[in-house]
Amino acid sequence: MNMIRNRLLGYGVDEAWVDPMSFVILIAVITLLCIIANFITKQVIIRFITHIVKKNDIKWGTMLLERKVLRRLSHFVPAIIIYYFASMFPTYQKAIETLALTYIMIVAFSVINRLLSVFNDIYQTYEIAKTKPIKGYVQVTKIVVVIVGCVLVIANLMGESPFILLSGIGALSAVFLLIFKDSLLGLVAGVQLSATEMVRMGDWIEVPKYGANGDIIDISLNTVMVRNFDKTVTMIPSYALISDYFINWRGMQESGGRRIKRALYIDMSSIKFCTGEMIEHYKQIRFLSDYLVDREREIEEYNRKNKIDRSNVVNGRALTNIGVFRAYVLQYLQHHPRIHQEMTLMVRQLAPGEHGLPIEIYAFVDDTKWTVYETVQADIFDHLFAIAPEFGLRVFQNPTGSDFKALGNGVRSD
Repeated sequence: MNMIRNRLLGYGVDEAWVDPMSFVILIAVITLLCIIANFITKQVIIRFITHIVKKNDIKWGTMLLERKVLRRLSHFVPAIIIYYFASMFPTYQKAIETLALTYIMIVAFSVINRLLSVFNDIYQTYEIAKTKPIKGYVQVTKIVVVIVGCVLVIANLMGESPFILLSGIGALSAVFLLIFKDSLLGLVAGVQLSATEMVRMGDWIEVPKYGANGDIIDISLNTVMVRNFDKTVTMIPSYALISDYFINWRGMQESGGRRIKRALYIDMSSIKFCTGEMIEHYKQIRFLSDYLVDREREIEEYNRKNKIDRSNVVNGRALTNIGVFRAYVLQYLQHHPRIHQEMTLMVRQLAPGEHGLPIEIYAFVDDTKWTVYETVQADIFDHLFAIAPEFGLRVFQNPTGSDFKALGNGVRSD
């Protein structure tokens, strides 16, 4: 300041104008230095670092660039220059140093938050991130950084010790608990979800209460984001997965098999004992020939041993068309190339009801993909619907308009 003032006096400037002009010139010099320093930092140093990172394909360096950490660091340079030159303005030195230091602190905490985001991005590149997500913890750390930053900035502006402000926060704890209620609940839920591996990134979950049915695409402090199969996105509070009912289909996906549990309803009036002609016809079916030979031998041995008079079909044991059909379906599934033979496989008869006798298939497709599963299931039931009449069975169906029309035509013809 004195150097500029003496130089102006040497140039013959009126002494009344020397101090104001010195002040303006010094501010202009400092401003110019800040602009030059900022330009060199962003246009030279950061560009050079960017070139090195991209040339060598440094992953963590790329993430630093994407999060603009280096650009945020460049803000330190002008603030440091202003802080250094504050002594040139004795009257305003304290205020300038306080404001410059405040700006440096704000930039520093901003950089810390961005570095936390970079840390999370780097962690996401590892396989463990799918089972142990840390996004919730990173968000909690960011909240702590912001709170600490606010306390330090306010303390710096007030010129007081930050511990004095921190001592008063205890009285505001209830307010903080109210404001950050969801975050705190989300944090606790996030710890439980992560520790127990209840959900992972990519899991297919179903949460009826929130209408969610799809894959998890993000797990954060407060929410779990689910992309539904209709491509919509549902946001579920993290703590809802702890307190409410939901289904995680991960076990099915990891098992390698997807369950078929569907029944074929048989009209009970079509069930009957097998005649000799029917049995001979069934023996021509590839999956039944050996079964029928063994069953006939077993039944005949039982009836002969117990001296049962077979002149009446009610006496003794005999084959029925529904039993033969059940045996065929089981053999058909056991030879099906897309049915998982190492998992539970059975064809069972359920309790009869108003819709007929349910013959339920309980089996597992060897592929968990939805489209494959539906195709295999449809192919199996297409076949069963088509071959049921071959066993003298009728599949139950409520009367339709065409049935009533045929009945009406029959009545008129009579």
